[in-house]
Amino acid sequence: MLTVNIHEAKTQLSRLVERAAQGEAFIIAKAGKPKVKVVPLDEGAAGTAQRLGFMAGELAVPDDFDCMGGEEIESLFSGRAG
Repeated sequence: MLTVNIHEAKTQLSRLVERAAQGEAFIIAKAGKPKVKVVPLDEGAAGTAQRLGFMAGELAVPDDFDCMGGEEIESLFSGRAG
């Protein structure tokens, strides 16, 4: 298995990541001591992350959400007691 030092990993990160994505795992070492192992993700694990829109239809945002608390915030910044 390929072992690279941190400096080499930083300078060649794109190339190393591409090799890992093709199935070739490698180890990153610091001062000759192995620190981490980089392995490719499984196809199933890579495609399961779904975040955008996961709560679609679950929340209602008021039309004035960008103005809520405006008077209080203005008084805090102006130094006036609300």
